[in-house]
Amino acid sequence: MHDAAELIAETYALDAGPWVMTPVTRGALGQIWKLSGNGSSWAIKELLFGCDEEQVRREATLRQAAENLGIASPRLILNRHGAYVSHLPPSFGGSYVKLYDWIDGTTADASDPDILDWFGRTMALLHKAGEGASEAPNSWYEQCPQDTEWKDLHKKIHQAGLPWSDALGQFIATSAAELAQWVTPSDPDGLVTSHLDLQPQNVLVGVDGPVLLDWDNAGPASAERELARAVYVWAGRNQINLDSARRLARSYRSAGGRASIKGPQSFSMLFATDLNFIYVQAECAIDPSVTAAQREFASAQVAASLRSLPDLAAISQLAAAVEAVW
Repeated sequence: MHDAAELIAETYALDAGPWVMTPVTRGALGQIWKLSGNGSSWAIKELLFGCDEEQVRREATLRQAAENLGIASPRLILNRHGAYVSHLPPSFGGSYVKLYDWIDGTTADASDPDILDWFGRTMALLHKAGEGASEAPNSWYEQCPQDTEWKDLHKKIHQAGLPWSDALGQFIATSAAELAQWVTPSDPDGLVTSHLDLQPQNVLVGVDGPVLLDWDNAGPASAERELARAVYVWAGRNQINLDSARRLARSYRSAGGRASIKGPQSFSMLFATDLNFIYVQAECAIDPSVTAAQREFASAQVAASLRSLPDLAAISQLAAAVEAVW
């Protein structure tokens, strides 16, 4: 990857090399690389499934608005042509890439009361930065696959002989329908432009405190539903720590957050995104047009996701515990 590293350094007008790219981690949509040279480091996100330049614009706009309110995050760097995303030539794989500040730190500990307080305040500030959104949320957050779509996909998975085929079939027959009944369109009056991927693994704690990463999904959504999804994730998912959930909700409220959790219906975005994630990863696992590594990654994601679906009983308990905060 030496030549690619030098090309990216030149594209972003970095100092003279030599530059080295080292793989760091792989997510659902991209590969993170560390670009190092002459005592400095940068983070490269390689977009594995193409690029929506309008989405990148949303990311840059929200990140800047959030920074103006005091939320720390890696800068999204403009290339020498004034663009936030660069398209590598086919000889270098043809990927789209983005360049960010490199952040040294450890993943946030969701059991740390100080981190929960920070996150509650940060989410309230995010919702303030993005208030007044008028654009409808992406269907990823508002809709989910229908029964016939699940059955057609399961047939293909079964024919492909993937080891989690039976587990997928059981999920389709039970949990998929139970969760789907709660997936509905958002109230347009409660929309904000926000981060939409507020998980502990997207927060690094460095020498100057927590830093919020991975703004790729930035866009319009229901503040209530993003809050509900975040409380569920940060409070331990199905192994819910109700004290953590209440603390986070109180921090959000005291920092001026206006959304509130009203019951299982507030978790519509959580249910939609989990259902859609399983569906698209299962599709990718049998897609001949992607690489074998991408199919293997997708297959592992489905197997893991089927073991960690939201439990409606836990969701109801969580909703009841935090409703009193409001």
